[in-house]
Amino acid sequence: MNLESDVRDLWQRYDDGDVDAESATVDELDTLDAFLDALEAGEVRAAEKTGSDVTSWEANEWVKRGILLNFGLRETLAREYGDVRYHDVLPLRDTEDLGERGTRNTPDGTAIRRGAYLGSDCIMMSPSFVNVGAHVGDGTLVDSCDTVGSCAQIGANVKLGANTLIGGVLEPVEDAPVVVEDGAALGAGCRVTSGFVVGENSIVGENTLLTPRIPVYDLVDEEIYYGHLPANRRAFTRFVESSLGDHDLFAGGAYKPAVVALDIEDDTLDATRREEALRE
Repeated sequence: MNLESDVRDLWQRYDDGDVDAESATVDELDTLDAFLDALEAGEVRAAEKTGSDVTSWEANEWVKRGILLNFGLRETLAREYGDVRYHDVLPLRDTEDLGERGTRNTPDGTAIRRGAYLGSDCIMMSPSFVNVGAHVGDGTLVDSCDTVGSCAQIGANVKLGANTLIGGVLEPVEDAPVVVEDGAALGAGCRVTSGFVVGENSIVGENTLLTPRIPVYDLVDEEIYYGHLPANRRAFTRFVESSLGDHDLFAGGAYKPAVVALDIEDDTLDATRREEALRE
């Protein structure tokens, strides 16, 4: 049996109530460890792009179930990592392999949970956090106060500005997680949640909220999109009139957030250019 079939079989027995954290055997825990190793090596991913369009990302349900099994079949234990003591079902990720790939995480507050993948030449600034099942591509910058949530798929050469939140989507297992495709740059304070997809090479202005419930007014295609930002766009928050605009309680009208997307101009590209000196 291969890893996928082992995880599927273990999930079925867990779902049927035949195994739990108290009854899990060494072999079953070994399967969970092998699964986490595969995530950390980038051999399996919680979601994959099945076509060329930004909307073609699909969840790998068996991978997300494997992550859930690591919570359902493990007991919460007292743990230590250096001088840090904590209680969790998962230990923090061993980072000895990062130096071999030119990836660095600065002291003293970078936390990488077991089952997270970081590619080559990545930079994690302190404090920042990458959760289980997340996949961070080569050359990506995770800046100070950033959170990369469970199963999030971050592409290569991405810039996550300081204080950026990339939401996690672990349940339901059929839902695709947040995706930020190759070459995208997110300004400080951005929040991307609920499975939203940022297309490759797009540049998002600071403090922009991207979620499927907020419309993206794409002035390039002259379309309104929900749940994704097309590739090669410059996006920022604007406020549009709300249906509550005439309500007596809202003097002067009520407004709701929206996202406006334009073509990327050369000066915008220059402002977000990757600095190779950081990675030498």
